Amino acid sequence: MTSISSPDAAVGGTEPRAPEPRRPARTLRLPINLRQSGIYVAFAAIVAFFAVITDGALLQPQNISNIIVQNSYILILAIGMILIIIAGHIDLSVGSVVAVTGAIAAVLMVNHDVPWPLALLITLVAGGLIGAWQGYWVAYFGIPAFIVTLAGMLLFRALTLTVLGNQGIGPFPDEVRTLANGFTDGYLGNVGLGPLGGADLVSLLVGAAVIAGLVVAQWRARTGRLRYRQQVEPLPLFLLRLAAYAAVIAFVVVQLARFRNLPWVLILLFALVLGYSLFTNRAVAGRQIYAIGGNLQAAVLSGVKVKSIVFWLFVNMGVLSALAGIIFAGRLNQAGPTAGNAFELDAIAAAFIGGAAVQGGVGKVVGAVTGGLIMGVINNGMSLIGAPSERVMLVKGAVLLAAVAFDVWTKRRAATAVR
Repeated sequence: MTSISSPDAAVGGTEPRAPEPRRPARTLRLPINLRQSGIYVAFAAIVAFFAVITDGALLQPQNISNIIVQNSYILILAIGMILIIIAGHIDLSVGSVVAVTGAIAAVLMVNHDVPWPLALLITLVAGGLIGAWQGYWVAYFGIPAFIVTLAGMLLFRALTLTVLGNQGIGPFPDEVRTLANGFTDGYLGNVGLGPLGGADLVSLLVGAAVIAGLVVAQWRARTGRLRYRQQVEPLPLFLLRLAAYAAVIAFVVVQLARFRNLPWVLILLFALVLGYSLFTNRAVAGRQIYAIGGNLQAAVLSGVKVKSIVFWLFVNMGVLSALAGIIFAGRLNQAGPTAGNAFELDAIAAAFIGGAAVQGGVGKVVGAVTGGLIMGVINNGMSLIGAPSERVMLVKGAVLLAAVAFDVWTKRRAATAVR
């Protein structure tokens, strides 16, 4: 029988050579994770840009304090919104909930002389009930969150007008105003900082404690990844990043200590960021939120109580909206019918600018707060240079679009690298 040789067979009867495997295309590997660290690089670039064009006015002690106090309620809303978005939902009603809860607090404290601690507690409970109302329709009845919260935006705005009688109510007790606008006292006096003048010692000690805690937490996280043979950034880059974080915190704390010490609302924000960061990173329920947004079907098959978690996410959003409503009303010293207008847009923008994915499953509390600060710096910086409001909206819209485009680009880049 005659054998038929392959056309690829070499002369002399040798076996045909297998085609050489294609070498994977070399991709540029950056020393940092753009998806995780890009928001902080962008924040630093925006701050540096506005610091230059405002001749340093942006970084003056009083202005830094103003940025924190004026954007505190948006940052509180962003913390709740990022959790909603991670789970794959949205909440369009938070601005109206801010308004109605501020109105409830004002009626209780001003019109009915309810002691302010009890009034604040009732207001937070009211916010939780509002969240439970919306969470029920989303989680258990199956109506999309977009529709439920869009209806809530209209319902609770109408309720605000009804509660207030279409007029403002104030003034608030001094304790509520202090929470929104006040500063810590200089318990241990001031210390000299050379050409910078004097600064509150307690504020400086708090800043040192925060830096120490950050360094320990980051070092422990790196050590844990190494123990499980996970990829980590090079040690010099890690130390450089820690030094940059420490320098930023030290600068902000020193500037605040030089002005009027730490704002009380900053301490509240720090407690919220720390608590919610620990919850999302360490608690089982926190990890399940990511599982729901990342792959709903897999989460259901894994035994995750999806309906219960989604319900409590909206309850949490209602409570945080009530807290933001108290802060906002206390800052203005009255509850007004137009309070909270467009707050939902700022909170959603803060979450997406801070790294949340449109499809859900991705995002960090610290990133959402950073996104809110970016919006605050843009507002403040444009105001310092006298830019008209339409130009401010133009820049904020461009930044939001760029953030989402960056998220899509990094996903495509990661998918290409896997192939």
